[in-house]
Amino acid sequence: MPVLDQLASREACEDLALLRHAAREAGAIAMRYFGNNPQVWMKGGTSPVSEADHAADAYLRETLLKARPHYGWLSEETADDHARLLARRTFVVDPIDGTRGFLDGLHSWCVSVAVVEDGRSLGGVLECPAKHETYWALPGEGAFLNDKRIHVRALGDTVDIGGPKPLVDRMPEAWQDRLRRAAYIPSLAYRLAMIANGKLDATFVKPSAHDWDIAAADLILAEAGGSLLDRGGKPPRYAGEVINHGALAAGSGELLEVVVGVIAGADEG
Repeated sequence: MPVLDQLASREACEDLALLRHAAREAGAIAMRYFGNNPQVWMKGGTSPVSEADHAADAYLRETLLKARPHYGWLSEETADDHARLLARRTFVVDPIDGTRGFLDGLHSWCVSVAVVEDGRSLGGVLECPAKHETYWALPGEGAFLNDKRIHVRALGDTVDIGGPKPLVDRMPEAWQDRLRRAAYIPSLAYRLAMIANGKLDATFVKPSAHDWDIAAADLILAEAGGSLLDRGGKPPRYAGEVINHGALAAGSGELLEVVVGVIAGADEG
């Protein structure tokens, strides 16, 4: 392996180790509040945020930036500073993805952390402490759940699909009898991880997902053999000036082509 590739590989492994440690500790912080009626506020009048989100975010920011002070920072719970655009790499963080589910006592929420360079994730971790699950991936190295390699599943006669009902309803008639609609999963990151782990076949993502919702899970899904694509069939890019996305679709193989076709034909909004 060329020296530069060796150095890049070592740097990526060191970043991943940092992400895994920080996500694990942030998950432990969140668990102290889980089921204990944390204080809650509303952002923009519609989206809940709790003291657990703030506590986990503060820990992640202090820990990650202390270790990599030259990296940028983009988090759902921190005011965006465009100075991050000058950094070569950026941490993209959601301290609790699926806050509504967290507050309702559901277990399918996670701490989502990624390192992004030039629009693509170079390392991603989803820490799901209520489910005792840790997902992680590096480019070209595969995706893992609790250190066991995971893969998307082969398409069967029945297809499990998640996402907004209006988009699922747009699936071609030939597929409708094969579909089983997944129960609502508040964490988008966890929904993508379920595809990577072979628990779901595909999902639609309504417009307005942000980088912190998907940057880590996107890499995990890709390394498990799937893809997250926009209506033009292209993967999202992260940590740029624009940090939200239009409709997206995730899956693999023939089914991925179908779900991308559905969002390509749907109106944005």
